[in-house]
Amino acid sequence: MTLLVISPDFISHYSPLAVVARAAKKAGRRVVVATGINMAPHVKAEGFEWQMLQLSQSANSGIAVQNPAILRFLNATREGPIATIRCQALDREKDLLWQPVEVAKNIAKLCKQLDPDDILVDHISFGSTLGVYATGRSFTTLIPGHPSQLPVSNERYGIPAVWPKCMQPKAADLARQEDVTDRVTAKFTERWNTALQEISPTMAPVKDAFRVHGNQVLYNSPKHYHDIDRLKHLPQKHEFVGPLIREEVLTQAYQTWLNTDDSRPKVYVALGTFLSYRDDVLGLLARALKQADVCVAMAIGANTLSAFEPIPKGWLIEPTLPQVGLLRGCDLIIHHGGNNSVQEALGMGVHQIILPFSTDQFANGADLERSKLASVVSPNDMCISSLSKLIKTILDSPKPQKVMPVSSKVLANALPGR
Repeated sequence: MTLLVISPDFISHYSPLAVVARAAKKAGRRVVVATGINMAPHVKAEGFEWQMLQLSQSANSGIAVQNPAILRFLNATREGPIATIRCQALDREKDLLWQPVEVAKNIAKLCKQLDPDDILVDHISFGSTLGVYATGRSFTTLIPGHPSQLPVSNERYGIPAVWPKCMQPKAADLARQEDVTDRVTAKFTERWNTALQEISPTMAPVKDAFRVHGNQVLYNSPKHYHDIDRLKHLPQKHEFVGPLIREEVLTQAYQTWLNTDDSRPKVYVALGTFLSYRDDVLGLLARALKQADVCVAMAIGANTLSAFEPIPKGWLIEPTLPQVGLLRGCDLIIHHGGNNSVQEALGMGVHQIILPFSTDQFANGADLERSKLASVVSPNDMCISSLSKLIKTILDSPKPQKVMPVSSKVLANALPGR
C-alpha cells in the first residue's frame, strides 16, 4: 500500500505530516513525500521516498529573510490583533493559490504515476487540496493548527471564534474585519473555482474553498480541551490524533546544557520563524526572565546576539534551537501559540505562557486558557515586573500532566486507504 504525502516546503508544516507518515511506514506502507527542495533532506532522513513538487514561490527552512510582506505583517502585529488579521486576510486574497493550474496538473501526474491508496494533504496548503480534489480521488486532510483552521458552523477562516481574555477586540472592529474576511473568502473561492473549472470542467464549483477537505479529517490536537460546542459540527469522519510530536536527538552540546548542575528552573523561549523579528518582545522577555532568575534557552532568529548582552551565566541564546529535544528537560515554554509548540508542550507536560500575535494563535491561547493549561499575555502590553511575577508563580505550581499521543498503530489506522 502506498501513502502519498503532499507537504509545503515549510518545516512547521512538514513536521506533523511526517509523524503521520512515520506511523504509516512503520505499519508497512510505502511512503512517498512530494514537497520542495528544502524539505528533501528531512524526507530522505526519515527513509521516505522524495518527489519534487513546488507548491509556492517561497519556502521556510527555519530562519526567515525579511521581505516587504514580512515587514507589512510585523508592522501589523505591532498595531494589534485586528490589524494583523486584516493584513493576513488581504494577503490571502492573492497569495494562497500559487500557479494553481500548474500545481494541480503536477499533482495529477504524481497520482497517476503512483496510484496511491491514500493521499495525506495539509489543509492550509490550499493548492494541494485543490489539486487532489480535482482528481476526484479520496484523500485525508490533516489540520496542522487549531481545529478552527477548518471552519464549521458560522465560523470564518482567519478569525478566531473565541479570544483570550486579555485580547478581546471591540465589537465594531470585529464587525468591520468580518466584512473584509467575507469579501476575501468570496474572491478566493472565485479563484479556486476558476482554476477547478480549467482543470476539471465537469466538477461543480465549491461554496467556500476554505472549507474543502478530504473524506477523512485528522486534527493535530487532543480532543479533551477542544470546545465542546464545536464537536457536533465537525466532519462526520474525523479523528483527534494530536499531539503530533516529531523525534529529535540532541547533540552533546545541547545535552550538556540540559544536564548542567543548575538548580534554577529551565525556561524555553521561541516566537517562531517570522515573529522572532519582534526583537522588542524578545528583549522584554529577556529582562523579565532575568528578574525571575531562571535558566533560559532562547531562539532569536535573525536578531543579533549583542542585543541580549550581557547574557547571564547558563543562558543559551542562538538563532535556532532544537525545540523538541530541549523541551523534554524544561519546566516552562514561552511562545507565540503556534500549534506545533502548543502540542509539543502538552505532550511533554511543560508549563506554557502564550503570547498570541496572529492566525490561530488566539484560538489556541483561548482554549488552553479555558482549560487552565496555559496563561495568555498580550505581546504588545507586557509589563516586565508583572511578567516576572507570573513566571515565578507558574514555576512554583505543579507541572501539568503529559498529554499522551495516540499510538503509532492508531495513527496508521486513521489513514483509511482504499
